[in-house]
Amino acid sequence: MNAVPPTMTPGRSGRIHFGQGAAGASSRKWAALQEAANVVATLAGLDQERPRPEVRNLPALMRDAAKWRRELADQQIDDIAAMMQPGIAALLGVNARGADPRPAALALWREYIAARGAVVALLPPSGAMGPPRSA
Repeated sequence: MNAVPPTMTPGRSGRIHFGQGAAGASSRKWAALQEAANVVATLAGLDQERPRPEVRNLPALMRDAAKWRRELADQQIDDIAAMMQPGIAALLGVNARGADPRPAALALWREYIAARGAVVALLPPSGAMGPPRSA
C-alpha cells in the first residue's frame, strides 16, 4: 500500500513537504495534515474518519480568533507537521519492505489525535451553524 497524498510529497532531500505559501498557509497545512492522518489511519488498519465540524472548520476559526490564539494554533500545526513528516516516512518505508506498519501507525495516529485535539481546544467553538461567514 503506497498511499501518499498529493499535497505531501517527498522532496530531493527525502523530507516530506507540506503545501505552503503566503495567504492561507495554515489552511493548506491543516488540509495536508488531514490527508496525512488518513494515510496513517489506513496504515493502522482503521477506517478514515469523517472530520467533525470543529476540525473541518479550524482554518476559519483561526482566522476569526484573537491574534495570540492564531499564532499559537499555527505553531502547534507546525509542530504536528514536524511530528508527522518523519513518522509517515518511516511508516511508508516499513510498509514498502513488507513489514506490518499497523502498531507503529496506531501509535502515530494516537499522537496525532491528541495533538489535533489540543489545537481544536485552543480555538473558540464555532456554534451550531459553523464559523461566521461574510458575504
